[in-house]
Amino acid sequence: MTGIREPQLAGTWYPGDAGALVMAVDDYIASAEKLAPERLDRLKAVIAPHAGYRYSGTVAGSAYAQVAAIGERISRVVLFGPSHHVGFRGLAVSGADAYRTPLGTVPIDRDAVRHLTGLPFVRPMDAAHVPEHSLEIHLPFLQRILGDFSLVPVVTGDASPSEVAEALAHLWGGPETLIVISTDLTHFLDYHTARRIDAATSSAITGCRPDAIGDDHACGRVGLKGLLEIGRRHFINVDVLDLRNSGDTSGRRDQVVGYGSWAATDVRDPVHKLEIIALGHRRALRRLAEQAIRHGLSTGREPDGPWDDTPPALTRAVASFVTLRKAEELRGCIGSAEAHRPLAQDVAVNAYKSAFHDPRFRPLEECEFGDLTIEIALLSAPQALNVNDEDDLIERLTPGIDGLILDDGQKRAIFLPAVWQNLTEPRDFVRYLKEKAGWNADHWSPSINAHTFRAVKIAGAD
Repeated sequence: MTGIREPQLAGTWYPGDAGALVMAVDDYIASAEKLAPERLDRLKAVIAPHAGYRYSGTVAGSAYAQVAAIGERISRVVLFGPSHHVGFRGLAVSGADAYRTPLGTVPIDRDAVRHLTGLPFVRPMDAAHVPEHSLEIHLPFLQRILGDFSLVPVVTGDASPSEVAEALAHLWGGPETLIVISTDLTHFLDYHTARRIDAATSSAITGCRPDAIGDDHACGRVGLKGLLEIGRRHFINVDVLDLRNSGDTSGRRDQVVGYGSWAATDVRDPVHKLEIIALGHRRALRRLAEQAIRHGLSTGREPDGPWDDTPPALTRAVASFVTLRKAEELRGCIGSAEAHRPLAQDVAVNAYKSAFHDPRFRPLEECEFGDLTIEIALLSAPQALNVNDEDDLIERLTPGIDGLILDDGQKRAIFLPAVWQNLTEPRDFVRYLKEKAGWNADHWSPSINAHTFRAVKIAGAD
């Protein structure tokens, strides 16, 4: 499919006239309360329903009122909704160039879609997009709030929470990217039963407990559980904004549908940002490392790109280390202590150097490649420690967590946090690092500079 995915619901589920649609959306948003400013500043995702506006518009408005408050920074929306018409395995992206509603067209971020299809469980499938209402129903809200933005529409089939979490992390972006998860709650229960079950589901959502959401508790549970899997890893916090059902909005209470809206705020911890990159791009980073080593085996040269045909997250400067192991024995380890080039390039070059230029080992041979395990570590920015002496340094280290850099004059050495697996005592950790730098074990100087950092590890193969 190319061109435009035309609206299917205009005039039925929501007003087909642009003027009437604007008035309806504005009314739904205007009636909602907003989060505190410090929470709004970190808004990353919203969860909202996808029923006809008569039934769920007010609840959706509670979510989009939060987006409206920070709309000036949003230029891309990642929208996940369930498939109601086609059964399939994995996640489906669209081949269209844009989605249309009575408020105009929304261009699809084709580069993001192309990169996303590099994940083995994502595939183009227009048959899932053309009839699907779970995405379309959100677009007038987004158009009214954001004006110009690009869209990454994803229809979910049978996918695991970890797969969806990986896809969401792949698309995570920065403050310019908003994630929208489309879901309704219970269907066709009596009013009081629905309220009880939906309240439990809401508690599971705010507690980031994906396993507590049953198959009949949310039709968009696949996308929802993926977002909550990210929350379970402490990358986001979730607040409930509204919770009701069609018995509250239409009057009929014998068979109701539940609706809720929630806001997810980004923790914005520097290490968590690296963990998001690792979760969403671990396959691509492994491929880059493997390709760099294969390139070295065939040409004897360092890889030279291109580095710009990668997802934006891999074009940002991030420091990395690449460790090679053969039969669990170290076979090479080279890295960057500080970020100074695109992450894609840093991983590729360090993988090549680990294989062929670690002075402790002979260059890798072709026959060894199949037995290698490649480990990649992404490093946070080093933080200086102002210490009085070695005892002070040892006291301030967090075993198992901190990496350490020591330098004095022309000598410098670094230990990754993984070294704690073999050197569990802080005093040993510091002593062996000093020896690695070329100092005596008991050496200390007032001019020694100490920096700590954290590392996020990507290990092994799928």
